[in-house]
Amino acid sequence: MTYCVGIKLNAGLVFLSDSRTNAGVDHISTFRKMIVYEQPGDRFMVLLSAGNLSISQSVREILQIEELRETEDSPPITIWNAPSMFDAARVLGSAVRHVYERDAASLKQAGLDFNVSFIFGGQVKGEGMRLFLVYSAGNFIEATTETPYFQVGESKYGKPVLDRVLTPDTPLEEAAKCALVSMDSTMKSNLSVGLPLDLVVYEANALQTDRVICIDAENPYYRMLHNSWGQKLREVFDSIEDPVWDESFTQHPLRMPAARHGALRKISTPDEKLI
Repeated sequence: MTYCVGIKLNAGLVFLSDSRTNAGVDHISTFRKMIVYEQPGDRFMVLLSAGNLSISQSVREILQIEELRETEDSPPITIWNAPSMFDAARVLGSAVRHVYERDAASLKQAGLDFNVSFIFGGQVKGEGMRLFLVYSAGNFIEATTETPYFQVGESKYGKPVLDRVLTPDTPLEEAAKCALVSMDSTMKSNLSVGLPLDLVVYEANALQTDRVICIDAENPYYRMLHNSWGQKLREVFDSIEDPVWDESFTQHPLRMPAARHGALRKISTPDEKLI
């Protein structure tokens, strides 16, 4: 399993992925699920992958040479010359379909689904930043102001903190912290997601970045965040009063006047015959 998250903000982009793959509790391996495509001053793109490892690795290799042509006479479009991130995402979708046409039938014969998904984002010179979620059919959707992030893989454990914290105006460093908390929450609840992590933080319009880091268990910031998040959660939990039924003891009683409980509660009396 895996967990990857990509975040699009007014200030820039944040990408985070784990590196654990497994085929059972006694067969755990480490493979990177992030790759950065960069031409400083012209384009900056990041690809995160989840799903069948052999499929995602094939797509990553083919993506670097995949070409699209609008017509037979038009010049080929690749990720390295695509005039927009939308066109680069189309090239990625074409690479996914290329691998599907080549491998899907064989995988099906082996009892395996064509299971892969990608987060693809970045910026091409002359346009704004864009972030896409690419499905196994090669089609994709784009992040919006209302939905400023995408997740692939084991997403449910890390989603709540993203929903509560992120807005388009969130600063980059705060968003990076939020992504790491989201990842830490996922690793706490699911052993199939694990260290080391790959983190990229990209500032809008820079068209390059030096904030690319691999985080392992010895990273001092990650160790601090891991310990602090659990401790702070416990402190907040303890600060909330326990439920009390009698409103004379609290301003927030659990019990409220209502007749709805009558529909789900049946109390027998000594005179009733139970059948």
